[in-house]
Amino acid sequence: MDKTIAFFVPTFIYLVIFALNALLPGRWVTGYVTKVNSSEKMRYHLNGILIFFVMVMLWLLLGCYHIISCDWLYQYRWYELAGAFIFGIMVSLVVVLPYPRIRNSFWSDFYLGRIENLQLLGGRIDAKMWLYLAGAILLELNVLSFAAHHWILYGIHASPGIYLTTILVTYFLIDYLTFEEVHLYTYDLFAERVGFKLAWGCLVFYPYFYAISLWSTVDLPNPHTTTWLFGIYALIFFLGWSLSRGANLQKYFFKKDPEKSFLGIVPKTITDGNRTLLVNGFWGISRHVNYLGEILMGTGIILCTGYPMLIWPWLYPLYYVALLFPRQKDDDVRCELKYGTLWNEYKQKVPYRIIPYIY
Repeated sequence: MDKTIAFFVPTFIYLVIFALNALLPGRWVTGYVTKVNSSEKMRYHLNGILIFFVMVMLWLLLGCYHIISCDWLYQYRWYELAGAFIFGIMVSLVVVLPYPRIRNSFWSDFYLGRIENLQLLGGRIDAKMWLYLAGAILLELNVLSFAAHHWILYGIHASPGIYLTTILVTYFLIDYLTFEEVHLYTYDLFAERVGFKLAWGCLVFYPYFYAISLWSTVDLPNPHTTTWLFGIYALIFFLGWSLSRGANLQKYFFKKDPEKSFLGIVPKTITDGNRTLLVNGFWGISRHVNYLGEILMGTGIILCTGYPMLIWPWLYPLYYVALLFPRQKDDDVRCELKYGTLWNEYKQKVPYRIIPYIY
């Protein structure tokens, strides 16, 4: 019976998040994306951080009152993954099939999506933002359950690295939802359509694969990592966070007010009279310095587990490499088409694509 319940748990959690996203109060903000066939910017109803804490508190209360085991999501993780897998496919079909085809291949349409931006209930639900929110919350519930499993196994002999990893992942998620509005200005929101890649990726890949650092290590004993190494690993994570968050915030503030400085950095730009590009600060380090930040954060998280020689956790930062390096090439092509010779001038001023002095 528990296995059957576990299969439907991700669907239930996602539906609860959908309801909370629609019903709980939130901020209405204007984003960067322009409505199709219009000059009007899209509006978004944002309450992700509130929903995050509501769901975490509900989960902790269930554990505290022994309604479920604190490590229940770990015990039945394979059945939940199967349920999320099916639900992710169903959602992908729902967001693709009703809309006109835009490519010759159905499978290309299914994977990449047809509609650019999908909003429901008068805009209270934005499909892209809900997908990221749902995946982030289930990821957090997973890592909390996985860490609880480690405590149940080892008690006072548990590995501090497991808890540090949990803290860093939690920080990563809280940070993302705290700066929810900033992500309205990122690649996913203005360049991608809603299809299997986004829907299944957020509902299945995000909450389960991103937990691989703990999934593959919580059953293992304390490796007795030297304490000062944890400081270095955490420093790698926060260096990555500084690059990623700093770059995204600088771009966000620049698009909101091109004259406003950020962290004391006065914007320097190049322009052709119609379009303008930022060429200093974080965006003067490399053309996609935020991607480097994501990779460093993933590396710091994996190292904190205390098992640097174990291959499975490394799939997490390697996934970022596999995702972001091709995306950088696609984005460069897109920017060259959009900005023309201005983009070539930017590349001369900022020659490095992701990693300064290397790539």
